[in-house]
Amino acid sequence: MTWKPKQAVIVPIDFSPSSATAVRTAIDLAVRPEAVHVVHVIPGLDPVSPLGVWGDEDAEKKMANKALVYLQTFLASNEIADVTPLILIGQAGNRIVEYSEDVCADLIVIPSHGYHGVKRAMLGSVAERVIRHANVATLVLRREDEDVGES
Repeated sequence: MTWKPKQAVIVPIDFSPSSATAVRTAIDLAVRPEAVHVVHVIPGLDPVSPLGVWGDEDAEKKMANKALVYLQTFLASNEIADVTPLILIGQAGNRIVEYSEDVCADLIVIPSHGYHGVKRAMLGSVAERVIRHANVATLVLRREDEDVGES
C-alpha cells in the first residue's frame, strides 16, 4: 500500500464513538471527501420472521431509508460533510467486501471494538471478516477508549 491519496475509501460504521474518528481518518487519506464512502450495513429480513413472511414488500427499502436519514444525521452532528453515505443490506462483513470490489476501493478504514476473549467469540468480528476476505488494503483503527488489559 502506498501512502498516496486514495481514490476510493470505504468506511463501514456502526454509529459508535469511534465511527466519526474512522471517517475523519479516511478523509485525511482520500483525494477528496467525496471519495470516502461511509457505509452502514443493516441485516436483511429473515424470510421466516413474521415481518419477512407477512411484511410489506418494501420493508427493507423503508428500513434502509430510515437508516440513511440516521446516517446523514450522524454525519452532520459530527460535522462531517461532503462524504458519500450509503446503506447496504445483508451480512456486514460480506457486504463491505462486496461493495469494496464494486467500487474498486483503494482502502477500507474500519473501527474496531477491540473485544477480546468470550465477548469476541460470542459477538463475532466484522473487522476480522473484512480483513480475511477483502482484496484491498484494510486499516483497522483501535478503539480510543479500549482497555488494553481487559479480557
